Amino acid sequence: MPGSRAYHLYRRPGRGGSRVRGNARRHPAAVRRGPRAPVPSPGAHALRDLVTLSGALFDSRDEAEILRLAMDHLATMGPYSAEAGYLQVDDELVHSPRKAGHVHATAVDRRVRELAGRDGPVTVPGRRWGWALGLRGREGLHGCLVVTSRSRPTAAERSLLATLVRHTAAALSVAFALRRRREDALELYRLREEGTDLRRELISVAAELGFQQAVHALMADVAASGGGEETITRALHGLTGLPALIEDRFGRLRSWTGPSRPDPYPEPDPARQDDMLRAVAREAGPVRIKDRLVTLIRPHGEILGVLALVDARGEADEHTVLALEHAATSLALELAHLRSLAEVELRLHRELVDDLLAGTDEASAYARSEAVGHDLHRSHYVVVVQWSNRTADDSFTRTVARAASAVGMHSLLSPRSGHVVLVADARPHARALYEALARETGTRSGTIGVSAPCDSLDDIPHRYQEAQRALDVRRHSRERYGTTFFDELGLYRILGPGNGFRELETFVHEWLGELIDYDSLHHATMVETLSRYFDCGGNYDETAESLAIHRSTLRYRLQRIREISGNDLANVEDRLNLQVATQVWKIVLGGFG
Repeated sequence: MPGSRAYHLYRRPGRGGSRVRGNARRHPAAVRRGPRAPVPSPGAHALRDLVTLSGALFDSRDEAEILRLAMDHLATMGPYSAEAGYLQVDDELVHSPRKAGHVHATAVDRRVRELAGRDGPVTVPGRRWGWALGLRGREGLHGCLVVTSRSRPTAAERSLLATLVRHTAAALSVAFALRRRREDALELYRLREEGTDLRRELISVAAELGFQQAVHALMADVAASGGGEETITRALHGLTGLPALIEDRFGRLRSWTGPSRPDPYPEPDPARQDDMLRAVAREAGPVRIKDRLVTLIRPHGEILGVLALVDARGEADEHTVLALEHAATSLALELAHLRSLAEVELRLHRELVDDLLAGTDEASAYARSEAVGHDLHRSHYVVVVQWSNRTADDSFTRTVARAASAVGMHSLLSPRSGHVVLVADARPHARALYEALARETGTRSGTIGVSAPCDSLDDIPHRYQEAQRALDVRRHSRERYGTTFFDELGLYRILGPGNGFRELETFVHEWLGELIDYDSLHHATMVETLSRYFDCGGNYDETAESLAIHRSTLRYRLQRIREISGNDLANVEDRLNLQVATQVWKIVLGGFG
């Protein structure tokens, strides 16, 4: 039948199909016989050989062995011969021993050097085709393979050769990486051993020459230089070879020199920290706590922090303890000096802030601010900070100063009755100062109030009242803790004491300014429409009747009011602020006139 396989096999092309070839009519069994098994092509054999070879290449860890395997199996990929092989050693292509005695080695070497790892043709007498193939990986050139052929390879044979080259280069990359890893591990082990030997030798020499005098002289130089905490931990690490660190009395890291620093540094547990401080305070010298050798920094009996060495292997000896004690003495003197400077600076800040809040002479204020490194000529904000578990004393003021400095705030500070006041030269971030203080104090039970911007020193007393107002509103709200900005209080800005006509104007402009400008520009009555809408309790029919317009016109105007002002009449807070603003505009500021 025409659809059968026999019909298509034996039908003569271009004819009507009535005649068939050969003996098809006499031997119908020949038509019914099943398809013959396909005879594998040479390319299929080559692919199987390439798969087998690829496994052998990646199993080997020796670069020379990988190159030898590739060269041995070139003939299975096509009419190829391996003319020469090279490995990259110390930035130079080194000839493989396999073909070192070949008659054409010198000419081939010269051509390979000219190509410098690039792919390119190579001329070899008696060979119709020759090519140098670079064996490249992610790390760079690993070697080169020179292949020749008595006949020009077909496209399929070239594809097989290219695949072999890629597999060889990849296997060399793996072997190279493993060798580098082994070498690095051996070098690291050697360096560690050498470092251990050097530290032992250093300790021995220091003991012979008078370790105590050397340590004392070094720490005296550190203290005299005023290098600070990092200089002391660096010197202590250099003397002992152990990681040195300083924590404040609350367990927060201040300086670390040496390896293995935890990242992030663990948050301290206040109860556990107090227990540790008491345990160390009971002893006369450094105390071992887990893997650390710890001593306290306490000039005049007040604990200012902790100095420690990380000694996980228990290598510390009497010389290490001596160095730690001298470093603690130097650090205590340094911190006591810094504490004195901070107290002087805080006193100058307090006096200047107190005068600014009360009102002072501008020339004197500018001169005094320059003396403490603060620029009062810029626009400022008054910030009030109150924390439920901290008294507004000098200690808490220093805590606020550290937190403000940590978030990049430049400010003058002064403790007041129940809170700390900052005169800051930029608007604080909504959460940064609060989060920094929460970390410093260990609790989130704090409130921050921020004033509107202050462009004149005369405005600072009024801005201080604004910051207090923002703080009070926050403290009496449902979410008591966090930061509140006075210019975001909305209606609460005009409900507090001391607010006058200027504040009313500011409030109206904030909520109705876009609509007022629109009415003035387009001779429209959007503000009046909104006011009548609120006067009628939101009733569409009554509002439309009072304005003598159609209900659909009212609906259109209200939609335009939403679009122009950006406020949503369905939102309770927006609706309340808009209603109060329209009343103030109409009654206090003379609206409709």
